[in-house]
Amino acid sequence: MQQEYSPREVEQSVQKIWDENKVFKAVKDTSKEKFYCLSMLPYPSGRLHMGHVRNYTIGDVIARYQRMQGKNVLQPMGWDAFGLPAENAAIKNKAQPGQWTEENIAYMKKQLKSLGFAYDWEREVTTCKPDYYKWEQWFFTKLIEKDLAYKKTSAVNWCPNDETVLANEQVHDGCCWRCDTPVEKKEIDQWFIRITEYAEELLKSIDDLQGWPDSVKTQQRNWIGRSEGVEMTFKLADGESGESVSIYTTRPDTLMGVTYLGVAAKHPIAEAAAKNNPELAEFIAECNRSTTAEADIATMEKKGMATGIKAVHPVTGNLVDIWVANFVLMDYGSGAVMAVPGHDQRDWEFAHKYNIEILQVIEPIAGSELECDLGKEAFTEKGILVNSGEFDGQSSEEAFDNIAAWLTERGLGQKQVNYRMRDWGVSRQRFWGAPIPMVKLETGEMVTAIDFPVELPTELKLDGANSPLVNNPSFQDVVIDGVKGKRETDTFDTFMESSWYYARYTCPESHDAMLDSDEANYWLPVDQYIGGIEHATMHLLYFRFFHKLMRDQGLVESDEPATHLLTQGMVLSDTFLTRDEKGTKHYHSSEDVEVVKDSKGKVISGTLKSTGESVILAGMEKMSKSKNNGVDPQAIINEYGADTARLYTMFASPPEQSLEWREDGVHGAHKFIKRLWKLYVDYALVDVKPVDLKTLSGKQKKLYSKTHETIAKVSDDYGRRHAFNTAIAAIMELTNAISKFDADDQNEMDKAVVKHALDNAIILLSPVAPHMAQALWQASGKETLIVDQAWPQVDEAALVKDEILIILQVNGKVRGKVSVAADASKDEIESLAMENENVAKFVEGKTVRKVVVVPGRLVNIVAN
Repeated sequence: MQQEYSPREVEQSVQKIWDENKVFKAVKDTSKEKFYCLSMLPYPSGRLHMGHVRNYTIGDVIARYQRMQGKNVLQPMGWDAFGLPAENAAIKNKAQPGQWTEENIAYMKKQLKSLGFAYDWEREVTTCKPDYYKWEQWFFTKLIEKDLAYKKTSAVNWCPNDETVLANEQVHDGCCWRCDTPVEKKEIDQWFIRITEYAEELLKSIDDLQGWPDSVKTQQRNWIGRSEGVEMTFKLADGESGESVSIYTTRPDTLMGVTYLGVAAKHPIAEAAAKNNPELAEFIAECNRSTTAEADIATMEKKGMATGIKAVHPVTGNLVDIWVANFVLMDYGSGAVMAVPGHDQRDWEFAHKYNIEILQVIEPIAGSELECDLGKEAFTEKGILVNSGEFDGQSSEEAFDNIAAWLTERGLGQKQVNYRMRDWGVSRQRFWGAPIPMVKLETGEMVTAIDFPVELPTELKLDGANSPLVNNPSFQDVVIDGVKGKRETDTFDTFMESSWYYARYTCPESHDAMLDSDEANYWLPVDQYIGGIEHATMHLLYFRFFHKLMRDQGLVESDEPATHLLTQGMVLSDTFLTRDEKGTKHYHSSEDVEVVKDSKGKVISGTLKSTGESVILAGMEKMSKSKNNGVDPQAIINEYGADTARLYTMFASPPEQSLEWREDGVHGAHKFIKRLWKLYVDYALVDVKPVDLKTLSGKQKKLYSKTHETIAKVSDDYGRRHAFNTAIAAIMELTNAISKFDADDQNEMDKAVVKHALDNAIILLSPVAPHMAQALWQASGKETLIVDQAWPQVDEAALVKDEILIILQVNGKVRGKVSVAADASKDEIESLAMENENVAKFVEGKTVRKVVVVPGRLVNIVAN
């Protein structure tokens, strides 16, 4: 075998073996325990970034480890191929988005293969292909039949640049998540899926997700936002009989403190009042131009205008003004809120701004340290009711039930459970997406398509932001049962495709059904899912919801799509910028900057190579195109090899934490691989005897024990803890121990324990650096593939220590260490401690008052 490590030669050779033997093809086998390992599928943007490399290496390490545990492993890959970037790129380059997407997929697939990921490529799924999205369309018609999907006019977040609807989760700081254009409100007809029908189940079954991070579960609970409250009616003063405002509150105990009502700009009362009030009409128009994202509404300036209409308080009969307020959303609850400025800080600030009365109706519980000073701020805690008539003296908890009962008896309200989560709007006014399979007949009736797929006509030209499907007779015109109609021109939100792709992977060749139930129920649920925590309230919530929809359609049996979730951290790198005379930031690639580093390798200054101009150090930030701070993984692969890239991303940081990219860390990973390669080459073809622990000398047993300690450590780190960085560190420690072992070439057992240690080191590292491991395994004469090698078992007898290290303290301070026999008595340990040269120095001239021996750990000598 070659003496020097040559990554390109090694990796090409090993990948050829994998491909020719279809090593990673997954086949249903009920005689084995299955393991479905899945990383979130990428968008085919053109090339991989280091975030991809890290994410997919994590999945690959887990998949390979589980296979070596004897499990039947499925690890597929595909492409989340619809979406705005392809459409925008097509407009910019005057090309078809389909062509752009296919070219990107081809390049990225080549990159993924070069990294040696153990994917079953025969299961590859591309979401923009009709054989995939036709089943999504079929499934949507089933939801229509069950009244789980519907169309309505709704106020939406509208991106004027991309001319499409955005979900609330896609609005960041009031701007579009993709192009940073300020988002507007707009009324538009939209298709929705009733995710709220599943709100309670989605919430309760979070408790079943034992293998999911608590942070994700908390985010989902908060997003679903279950609350118990009271829905009540405020009748309008001087209005027609029966006219009223419905509101929902979680604090009915504060009802007597209501001094105004707030309604959304789109509320019928607001619109009616604006008809003869130009100033109010302009204010409403201003509200409609602002964001509908709750996070933005919470922080923006609160504005309002009185409608001139009053409502009657349901208990006191007092009249309260109705205001249009920019913080009230029509799509949340009834579009109206009762305002209690004495006990809600937002209402308090609004009341102060517009000089509205503030009443106290809750006081702190006697003996508490809380204070109520409504001149300074609202008192928002629960307490005891005051100024509340017959409810005075009741606790907030008691008043909740009693006020609800009082309202219910009079037909003015009732208890109700509400959810913060809204129904899922799945319409997008874009071209590059799966067509929504609905048809509006000339009779006005809306019906489902009858043939699938409703195929996207990819030959249409994109000449701007507007979808070419609109006003396109060749696509729109259709006849159903002899009646003419027009196809829907909206396309599905791409979260539709990514909500069920994992299930299609189990049976991509199913031509007659959305899923082959036998295959799907064998592989599902996913045993390990890997992706970013930023998907907690978008993809991961829809992912869970869609699975329950498929379950209720009889397609799958399980209740949840994945039993375990790992959320990896971001990849960060140094960011450099300059500012022009206008103060505009210009970001520069690290390749264009000459940097100066300190002794620890941290960048402390830099200049542009082209001009010598000093750059501003913006610190470590997430790799992104906008910051020009990405590192091309292909360059790393070309120079150092895929195994080095894999090893570095796994070693540099725990998977759930951010990884700070360091060039010297890449060099270090490559150096370690070369070192291990050289060590193994020296022993690759050595024919050795089996190791018998009972016959080993002291130094031989020490290395043998170190080997099995490492096996135990790495097994736990890979399998339970997913602490790949500490697993690699343990393998490095074992490699150091091998290097330091002074082997006698004439001693057969010396060679045996070294070869035993090296073989196990290679096996343990193989999930991370599979090409190197396979090449060495093959060169040593092994006939099996290393990925099919059984995972090493720990020799428990080797873990029994002959000696243990005892810490020596004098008056609580460490003064030395000593190795003692594992079965040494307390007296023997104490005697060795007192004989230690350094200990003797610190007790000299003092009286030893006490010697404390903690077996297996330390000795503390108390002297003065």
